[in-house]
Amino acid sequence: MERGKIKKKHKGTSSGGGDWEGREKNINMVQPEKHYKVFFLAVVTLLVAICVAEVPLCHPRHKATVVKMDEASLTVNNELGAEMVVSWLSDHCYQCVYQPLGVVPAGPGPGIPSSVDFTVGTQHGITLQLNSSLVSLELCTVHFHFWEHGNYSLWVKNLNDSSVVNCSVVTDTETVNSYLPIMVAFLLFTGLAILSAIGGTVMGLDVVKNLMFRLGNSMETERLINSELGFPGRTVETATDTILPATPSRRLRSLDTFRGLSLVIMVFVNYGGGRYWFFRHESWNGLTVADLVFPWFVFIMGTSISLSVSSALRCGLSRFSLFTKAVWRSVQLFLIGLLIINPNYCQGPLSWDSLRIPGVLQRLAFSYLVVASLDLCVAWNSLDNLPVDAWWYSAREFLLYWPAWLCVIVLETVWLCLTFLLPVPDCPSGYLGPGGIGDMGQYPNCTGGAAGYVDRWLLGENHIYQTPSSRVIYKSHMPFDPEGVLGSINSVLMAFLGLQAGKILLHYKDQHSSIMARFLIWSLVMGIISATLTKCSLNEGFIPINKNLWSLSYVTTLACFGLLLLVLIYYTVDVRRWWSGAPFYYPGMNSILVYVGHEVLEEYFPFRWRMANNQSHAEHLTQNLLATSCWVLISFLLYRKNIFWKI
Repeated sequence: MERGKIKKKHKGTSSGGGDWEGREKNINMVQPEKHYKVFFLAVVTLLVAICVAEVPLCHPRHKATVVKMDEASLTVNNELGAEMVVSWLSDHCYQCVYQPLGVVPAGPGPGIPSSVDFTVGTQHGITLQLNSSLVSLELCTVHFHFWEHGNYSLWVKNLNDSSVVNCSVVTDTETVNSYLPIMVAFLLFTGLAILSAIGGTVMGLDVVKNLMFRLGNSMETERLINSELGFPGRTVETATDTILPATPSRRLRSLDTFRGLSLVIMVFVNYGGGRYWFFRHESWNGLTVADLVFPWFVFIMGTSISLSVSSALRCGLSRFSLFTKAVWRSVQLFLIGLLIINPNYCQGPLSWDSLRIPGVLQRLAFSYLVVASLDLCVAWNSLDNLPVDAWWYSAREFLLYWPAWLCVIVLETVWLCLTFLLPVPDCPSGYLGPGGIGDMGQYPNCTGGAAGYVDRWLLGENHIYQTPSSRVIYKSHMPFDPEGVLGSINSVLMAFLGLQAGKILLHYKDQHSSIMARFLIWSLVMGIISATLTKCSLNEGFIPINKNLWSLSYVTTLACFGLLLLVLIYYTVDVRRWWSGAPFYYPGMNSILVYVGHEVLEEYFPFRWRMANNQSHAEHLTQNLLATSCWVLISFLLYRKNIFWKI
């Protein structure tokens, strides 16, 4: 799900679609609800996004040199009588070699420095190394975290002892707080949510109800009280999207809310996330916000597969017909994925020579087909007649489906064998590094190890992602696809863990405590596995957390987080009904339309426009928040019109 912006170049995204069950345009199947308060919320959300743009006006930039976003100006002053070579190393680069920054000539005379201006990055802390160019002797090293648009001076001089070199960094001008816009946006949206909750509570008071009955007719009052911003009342139910067949009048809104939350974050990240580094994919090992959403989409897709297959079987549909439907749906997802990540397909036949094959929807299609097929093989037509006195009954949601678990274990064994035992030319066995300048530059062409090698051998270098996130810090130059072949095996595991969550919902329907307890137990198990694989470290574990590779620890860690988040949403939305799921519920109901739409219309107004200052985090944040809010509003309007895109 590597997000490298899809337009005008090959790219992938870190997010995905989720389950497409029960999303169809059928006016006769769903009765629309009018939620004017939600419409008001969406409009206010757009206004809040616009307000963020005004933040930098109170903080003028004081800088001597014009620098770009996430950059600062550094002037190196050399009072030594020898020429110096300045090199740098990012704190985020694990076991990397220093990169040259430039050369500073010797001072023209005692106490008179020579000065050279450089530009340094501000996303992470860096270490500056100063060496004598004559004898390659290290003079000193300085660790410092520069701040955006700041002006700094590095003074290199001898003090009392001519053999001792002193290096110190001085801040020349006030820096810009680049995080202020997102802090303000967070506070504004939080305040808006609090006001919405207070408004819903007030609308539920008897005195307010009586007043509303006096001011208007009873139907209008009921509409206001049961709006999505107030206490959750009736829910929309479609015949093709029943989640709990035994209780057709109720719907697990938490699943669509979970999917919608992931989708909204994904859209925001894909649009740029204000150009903040923590809304971009991690360069290699580790996690950022952008690395969370795609696995959660895959997870909730697996949950929905379990529920929809069970519902279909209870309705009498044959397993073969469901399998053919799953195959056709997967083919459609795959083809749509090819189109949206290859915008140059209309330029002529030659453009197909560089067609990127893997992608987000392609991986979703593969995971969906495999997991749906496994579930069709082991799912029970009815769960009402299970023997309660059987020894396996207390773990029925797991033991009844052991053949499917066996297949998944075999797939994981294949992944482990290929990853750690497959010979890769000029690379060590089991290499999981980024190549480039990582590992002290010993394996520059080994990006991704076996995963990269399999993709280049099977698909060809021209048909995979050309600019992976490892290029940013590790300077790797080999093509590497984060949605490649080996990683798709682990995406099947992620979807299957979501399928397991669906089995828990089916076997313990309406038993809220049991459902949440089972979710927490599975989350704990996944957390223990992750801690063992990573040794609770970023880079030193057996299998580090790595989104590019979709490593086993990455899957178990995100499954752990996803189960915890699902428990929280399930409790607040479906158990206590403190929250209706708005506004995330609406994008979750139309996830494929929002995903495809935001990719296809990315470059068009109102989702993007020419900015006055494209080196401003505030302007990028405003644009990205507004674009994301537009899709939330669109999904709400489609929901009111009962329009759901299903494939």
